[in-house]
Parts: sequence; structure tokens; C-alpha cells
Amino acid sequence: MIEKNFTLGNASYGPDHVLIIAELGTSHGGSLGKARELIDAAADSGADCVKFQIVYADEILHPNTGEVSLPGGRIRLYDRFKKLELDIGFYGELKDYAESLGLLFLASPFGIRSARELRSLKPRLLKIASPELNYTGLLAELASYGLPALLSTGVSRLSDIEAALEIFPPSLACLLHCVTAYPAPERDYNLRVLPNLAAIFGCPVGVSDHSADPELVPSLAAAMGAAVIEKHFCLSRDDPGLDDPIAQTPADFKRMVRAVRRVSVLGQEALEAISRERGKDTVEAILGDGVKQLAPSEQANYERTNRSIHALRDIQAGETLVPGDFAVLRTEKILRPGLHPCWETKLGGRKTTRFIPAGEGIVFEDLIP
Repeated sequence: MIEKNFTLGNASYGPDHVLIIAELGTSHGGSLGKARELIDAAADSGADCVKFQIVYADEILHPNTGEVSLPGGRIRLYDRFKKLELDIGFYGELKDYAESLGLLFLASPFGIRSARELRSLKPRLLKIASPELNYTGLLAELASYGLPALLSTGVSRLSDIEAALEIFPPSLACLLHCVTAYPAPERDYNLRVLPNLAAIFGCPVGVSDHSADPELVPSLAAAMGAAVIEKHFCLSRDDPGLDDPIAQTPADFKRMVRAVRRVSVLGQEALEAISRERGKDTVEAILGDGVKQLAPSEQANYERTNRSIHALRDIQAGETLVPGDFAVLRTEKILRPGLHPCWETKLGGRKTTRFIPAGEGIVFEDLIP
């Protein structure tokens, strides 16, 4: 049986009532006042849920990652993440405030520390970002909480999703189709993959949308059976948040909500209406062939945005590895990708064959068989 609805307590979300998430991320810049302003605007714009990111730089990147290209330009992302590290009490206040407005609170952890801190807030729902879909240790930690979770599937292959669902229970998962590019071209979305993912894995599905148009991908995703739609939200695209240049302003987010709710009312008639309004060729290009594969705009990110095992310090040839010498991190563009995160628990006690610079990925050639 294909599961279409995503159940959260007494609430059920599906094509007839889509859960709409305003991804606020780190746009608050560490300001509680700015965060509350964002929550207020998201509520006024029709969001059901507000999402944040609990950031600790050392859980995500090595300092030697260097500069990373983001929508606002090239920055030293590790340094920016360090500035965004906040006490978990900050997010506790945001959770209380969001819930006082009738909104669902959601946050992404990026490692074991942030996951355990998030759990202390007693959230109703979890979110696993696309780059962490292959982070086996984090998936196992989150699975142990017994909470439902949204699993983003950007920059992933079908086999990556299958491996993740061998760790995280499919009965608690909702798969969010995603294209890991900023902004993502609408024609890369291949939205016919949604019913196929639901049929293959028996999970409800949705979309985490990074495209620029506020209506096209979200409304077509709803027509393809999405139970959840997430889109970045900002007060202004001129704000300094990491994702603000590609986020939706309150006015555009309202347009998105109206478009999605319209599909819920019209059902399949909405697809014909969108084709008339936007052009059949455009709609067909966005719907795609339904085959799950890396989108052209995200192919270069595979094995670099995803997690792998990296050296935390300079490691000399002949040394015996111990926990603390390595971590599961994102690679990005400068460093060498390392072994899949599933090897994290198997490296302790292994000897090295050669010098491994701090930050570089650890590969099999670095280890004595």
C-alpha cells in the first residue's frame, strides 16, 4: 500500500492538507528579536511550521574547508558557522514562541551533540538535511528517539535513500525530494519522482524546494501527491542570512501557500489549470520522467556536500588511529572526500600508511590492510 499521509500526533498531512514549512534556518543571525519577527511573518504568511538549524561548526566542516560558494557569495563557511553557535536555550525560547502562535517547531541537527540538545526540547518532529542522509551515526541516534522525521533526499541516489531507511524506520519517515543547488532550476525537479518514491519505500513524500519561483514547484508537487512542502523564508532578500538571497519574502510565501491550497481544493484539475497558465511545455519539463537520479545542477555536489570521514589533525605515517583523530564531515570543494560514514566505528586501531593532512578525507589507501 502506498502511504500518502504523514501523521503527526492527531494531525494528518497529505495532498488534501499539505504541511507547509517556512525554513528560517539561521536567518535570525543569533538575534532573538529577529527570530521572533521571522516567526510572526511566517505565521502571517500561512506557514504551518517554522524550521531552524542548530549549528555547531565542528559538527559540519573542518576549518580547512576554505571558502564555499553560497547564494550571497564566497565565504569561509566554518567561520560563519562558529558565529552562529547558540545555547540550546535560544531554540527553546523559539519553540515556545512558535507554539504559542499555533505553529509547529522544527529544527535540523547536524551531529550527535546538536541532536541530543534538540531532543531535550521535546520536539514533535525531526528534520534530516540532505547532506546528512548518509550520516549513519546521526541517523541511528535520531532513530533511537522514536520520533517522526522528514528526510531530505537532495544530492542522493536511490541506493542512498534505501540505506538511510535501513537505519531510520520507514514507518516514521517522510521523504522530501530536493535538488541541492541554490537556487535550483525548476526544470531539474523531476516531480513525477514523488509517487515513485512513495511506491518504492512505502513512505509519504514531499518537497524541499530551493527554486526561485514561489508557485511552480510547490503547486506541481502538491498535484503529484506531496504531503509536505518546505521553502526558505526571509524578511528581505537583501538581509545577510546565508540563504536569504534565494528565500521567499512574506508576499511571495503567501502566493505559494495560496497556490498549494488551491491544488488541494481542485485536485488533478489543478494540473490542467497550471498547464494553461504557465504553458504545457514548462509543466512537462518540471514534472520530468520520474526516474530518481542526480539532477544536472547538483551532480558536482555528490560526495562533497554529503558526509565522509575526515582527519581532524595532521596524522603521520605509521600512527594508530583513535577516536578523536577523525570525524564525519561535509567535504565541499577543496578537500578530498573520505570513506563513507559507515566506516566511522571501524577505523579505531587501524595504522596509517602515509601522511594525512588535517581536513583531508581518509581513504582505504591511507590504511594498512
